Amino acid sequence: MKILLINNGMHIKNFESLLKYNIDITVTNNYNLDIVDLSQYDAVYSPCGPIDVKKYPNIKFIFGPHFSVFPEKKHMDIIRGKNVIYTQPSVWAADVWKTNHLCEGIRVEPLPFGVDTNKFNETKIISEREYIFVYYKARKYDEINYIMNFLSKFNYKIKVFNYLQRYNEEDYINCLHNAKFGVWVGRHESQGFALEEALSCNVPLLVWDVTSMNQEYGYNYPDIPATCIPYWDNRCGEFFTNSNELETVFNKFIDNLYNYKPREYILENLSIIECEKKFIQLIKSN
Repeated sequence: MKILLINNGMHIKNFESLLKYNIDITVTNNYNLDIVDLSQYDAVYSPCGPIDVKKYPNIKFIFGPHFSVFPEKKHMDIIRGKNVIYTQPSVWAADVWKTNHLCEGIRVEPLPFGVDTNKFNETKIISEREYIFVYYKARKYDEINYIMNFLSKFNYKIKVFNYLQRYNEEDYINCLHNAKFGVWVGRHESQGFALEEALSCNVPLLVWDVTSMNQEYGYNYPDIPATCIPYWDNRCGEFFTNSNELETVFNKFIDNLYNYKPREYILENLSIIECEKKFIQLIKSN
């Protein structure tokens, strides 16, 4: 399979994932397809910007997920066509676009990107790990304080990662390799690479999940159903959505800590190999 990728600001994790796929990908930042022999490609993938697909009715186009948070008429009118799929990294995010009238006549599908399971791996069994970590991202300060006060009752060595303050990825990986478990206080995620990378290191997570996009602190999003764990099953850990559930869910989580298999879940659903298959299947289905 041969793909023309027009990369003009693609999320670095998504881009790195694509380059690991066993697919022949030609990368350019030029949106002018008139100068390209399109007959040599199975599809054109433009994640960040629209192309007038009406000029190329016999070419398969994949777009998204980087146009905008919500559909914009100026973009959707340009890409509306039977030879088009617009992608979002998960089902809930795709549903937000599918139900928007601006996407009428445009096929919208979920398409995750692969997690680097070689880089984010397991080096120690849980019983040999020293720390726990707390990761928070754009949530109200009283919520993170609630978590920290709860954890202070225990004798844990705690490392804290604040997404908004940034952090070194190598420090994060080193922490994951030495973490018995993580506590996640996040906002909505269309995919959630950092969380999935923790799972890939076989770190069970206790997640304070959201139910709406409007729970992101500092933004004024509408009350749209959302989650910070779009890829998850009971092998990954436990989650809750209300503060009064914390103690009960925490106790269940600790009691089962050695039974979770988060890396197994990632290998089955979000590895480079599995996401490559999803990408190829999507193109063949168009």
